[in-house]
Amino acid sequence: MILGIIVVCEIGFWAVIVLGLFAHYILKSPRFGLALPSMAPVIDLVLLITTAVHLRSGAEAEWAHGLAAVYVGFSVAYGHQMIRWADIHFAHRFADGPAPIRLSGADYTLACWKDMARTLLAAAISALVLVGLVWLVGNATQTSELQGRYRILLLICGVELFWAVSYTIWPRPITQRSATACTPVR
Repeated sequence: MILGIIVVCEIGFWAVIVLGLFAHYILKSPRFGLALPSMAPVIDLVLLITTAVHLRSGAEAEWAHGLAAVYVGFSVAYGHQMIRWADIHFAHRFADGPAPIRLSGADYTLACWKDMARTLLAAAISALVLVGLVWLVGNATQTSELQGRYRILLLICGVELFWAVSYTIWPRPITQRSATACTPVR
C-alpha cells in the first residue's frame, strides 16, 4: 500500500510541475502556472500523513515506510532545484528560452558541493521524519525496520561526498559555453 502511495505521490509531483509549466508557457497563465507547482509540498504532506496513519494503525514497518521518509526528505531538500531544472528545460523547448548550460570546471565543482549540502539537508530531514515515525508509533519492535534507513542515508551522503571530492581533485574539463544563468545539468 505505501509503495503504491509513494509512486502516486511521485507521479503527482511531476504532474503538478509539468501542468504548471504548461499553464505558464503554453497557456500564458503565469499565476496558474505558479500555483500548480506550489502544490508539491501538499503531496509530501499527504505521503507523510498516510505513512504515519498506516503505522499508527498497527502495520508492521516495512522498507517502503522508510522509503517514504527518505522520499519526503529529498523532496523537501531538492524539490525547488528540480522545479527550476524543469522550468529551464521547458522554457527552452516550448518558449524560446535560453538553452540549458552544462557546467564545467570550477562551476561544476561548486555545484557538486552545493549538492553535497542539499544531500546533507535531505538526509537530516529524512532522519527526523524516521525519528518522528518511531516516536509516534511508540513500539520499537513494530518500527525496527525503520532503523536500517539511517545506514542508507549515510551511504547516500558518502556517495555524494565522493562525487564532490572527485570533481574537486579532477574537475570537469572547461567547455566553451558560459555557465552563468542556469542550474547544473549532469
